[in-house]
Amino acid sequence: MLRKLLKVTLVIALLGGLALCLFITGIILYVKSISQARPNQLVTEAMPGLYGGEVNVFSGTGGYFYMCGHNTPAACVPFGMVRLAPDTLSALLNIPGLNRSGYYYNDNKITGFSHTRLVGADAAEGGVLRILPAPADAAASMLRRGRRWVRFSHRDERGFPGYYAVRLYRGRVLAEMTASPRCGLHRYAFPSGEIPCLLVDLTSALGDKGRVENAAAQFSSDHLELSGSLTTFGSFSGRYGGLPMHFVASFSEPPERCELWRGRENLGTAWQAAGEQACLALYFPARSDQDRPIEVRVGLSAVSVAGARANLDAEMADRPFSEVLDRAKESWEQVLSRIQVEGGTPTQRRIFYTALYRAFQMPTVFSDVDGQYPGFDGNIHRADGFVYHTDFSLWDTFRTVMPLYYLIAPEESRDMLRSLLAMAEQGGGFPRWPSGRGYTGCMFGTPADMAVSEAWLKGLRDFDGERAYALLRRVATDGPPPGSRVPGRDGLAEYASLGWVPGDRYKGSVAKTLEYAWGDHALAGLAEALGHREDAAMFRNRAERCRSLWDPGKRFFLPRDSAGKFIDFPFDPLKLTYTDFKGEMTRAYVEGSAMQWRWAVPFDPEGLVALFSSPEAFARELEAYLAGMRPEKGWWHPGGNYWHGNEPYFHAPWLFIFAGRPDRTQYWVRHCLNTRYGDDPVGLDGNDDGGTLSAWYVWSALGIYPQAGSDRYWLGAPLFNRISVRLEKDRRLELIAENHSSQAVYVREILADGAPVQRWTMDHRTLTGLKTLRFVLSDTPGAGSPNGEPKP
Repeated sequence: MLRKLLKVTLVIALLGGLALCLFITGIILYVKSISQARPNQLVTEAMPGLYGGEVNVFSGTGGYFYMCGHNTPAACVPFGMVRLAPDTLSALLNIPGLNRSGYYYNDNKITGFSHTRLVGADAAEGGVLRILPAPADAAASMLRRGRRWVRFSHRDERGFPGYYAVRLYRGRVLAEMTASPRCGLHRYAFPSGEIPCLLVDLTSALGDKGRVENAAAQFSSDHLELSGSLTTFGSFSGRYGGLPMHFVASFSEPPERCELWRGRENLGTAWQAAGEQACLALYFPARSDQDRPIEVRVGLSAVSVAGARANLDAEMADRPFSEVLDRAKESWEQVLSRIQVEGGTPTQRRIFYTALYRAFQMPTVFSDVDGQYPGFDGNIHRADGFVYHTDFSLWDTFRTVMPLYYLIAPEESRDMLRSLLAMAEQGGGFPRWPSGRGYTGCMFGTPADMAVSEAWLKGLRDFDGERAYALLRRVATDGPPPGSRVPGRDGLAEYASLGWVPGDRYKGSVAKTLEYAWGDHALAGLAEALGHREDAAMFRNRAERCRSLWDPGKRFFLPRDSAGKFIDFPFDPLKLTYTDFKGEMTRAYVEGSAMQWRWAVPFDPEGLVALFSSPEAFARELEAYLAGMRPEKGWWHPGGNYWHGNEPYFHAPWLFIFAGRPDRTQYWVRHCLNTRYGDDPVGLDGNDDGGTLSAWYVWSALGIYPQAGSDRYWLGAPLFNRISVRLEKDRRLELIAENHSSQAVYVREILADGAPVQRWTMDHRTLTGLKTLRFVLSDTPGAGSPNGEPKP
């Protein structure tokens, strides 16, 4: 009897296990079928510009959710406050925000189209004023059930810079949208006989924790305009008390009826709304063949409703959809044409222009058309002579994005630098990751040291350099002003006296020491340029002292305690902070392993090489590190060796040139270009972080890489036959690759305006003074000598 019972139990367990496996397999196949569907099969009248046609706006929106690029197909213009895009829910569990920007490629449900979001950041912020179009019968069903979403297919989508479109309800509704800097334009087409409904969610927010308070709106007497205000609390805005937003929505025709819903409760006809979960259901007359699509123009402002109305009047007014779209397209053509490439494969060109596009989506224009904006001191200010920006993912973007702006967007760079200085003046110090109207405190270190210093050293000086330096210096030496929200340097006093952040007192001590040293190195350059020579020597000395953490026996940067002793801990150089749940092996590091932080001294690559027994030993170790990277981008686990998806160490392939092996830089950079990026929904090897990974691609495709915080560039091999780079005052730098082919990744010679280049580095003034930089390529390596000079 017992044997029979055991057999029955075993059979039940096996059948249960088989059923579970089949269920999980079905889920995987279902989600995979969604993610493999290709977009841009939808046909509409809208057409992209010449360069916009090379951009895949869906790239970087999918993959494993924790490795997602967090990019968006939003209709937007460069640096636009409005990024008008669909917000989605997961296929099975209706989970929002798996892509923090609101749109996750593996999802199959749309909850509506909202106006604000960050780009590439692992932070759910925005989702203001979500609008969902629906036939009246579908709207009634959704409202009764409390499920305001509709299924969609990627086959029914289309997008390019400045435009997004999708067909919903099995083709019954065509939703199209475009944008200006501070406004969004919706166009919803319904078939003849259909009664249109627009569900306007006044309390929408991105992610599962975002929320809205103090939402209130009312219609004008003619029912053509809905205006109101709200305060949104997201991943970042929730840290400083919320972000007030104001809106004006102008309709092409008045709704016949307006119902107020709160959750699943119909509160009846109402032309105004306030409170939690407030949703307006707007019903329009049944369509006829002669009826035009319903258009909704939405202006936003972080200052006032009057500011939102002024923004709407200035940027859209009654202009037709086609004209607003043409303006959006042209704004992108002006940006994308700043770098013109010839040659390469169609896929390489699409990846390149997609990367350039991502680099110009954020930071965010935040001042109204009259210059007013909410400052970090809680007051309203007016930007005089510049456009105020916010949402700087500065801890990431100072490494690649800001240097790219300094080269090809100096005009916009000046606006950004003056914006950062305004934040510092109003809040007490420069921010690390400013978003909206406040400090977020995200990440660590003082990356403005690098961003501001580099700009000044590269000749961008249309801001008060002395004042900026004084504010940077104060935080780097004395810390933030008492009572301010300025993010400073954790463990500053010990770092200044010892030369390192002590690991017995602070987490992330090694990572913080190396980042602080980078900031000091940058400040030394700025101080020197401003004539503060004693300060320059002091900061330079502090930067060099990070070498105190180098353990010559283990050949890694390891934590010391406050007494100067190396801390004894179970050392595993490949252990990641993400999987060291108790922090026993990685307490001294941040977002990475000891192996990854081993190479995090890009401000002093010569000094890093000197820590090893020889340049050859350095090159061997670096080769093994890069060879250990995962087999493809977006891998489910990044591993403890080289991971291209995180910023502190993604410069590593470029370091070979300082060990006399530029050929290995050329090999590994090309390897990363070919394998860590793609023209697909995964697209990237991790979070794009405001275009930082994308800008790495742009730089490396040029065959040039910036040493952030300085005026120095490192030289490699271009990806394309010919690249024309627009510089300040519309001058052009031509990058030419002779003997170009897919196998010719090695550089035999570099000629600057015909003269041989003798080093693998070049300063900004020299580079931008050139007309041509010619790279003679080969399919066989030609290693340089140990001092970094090209082989003759």
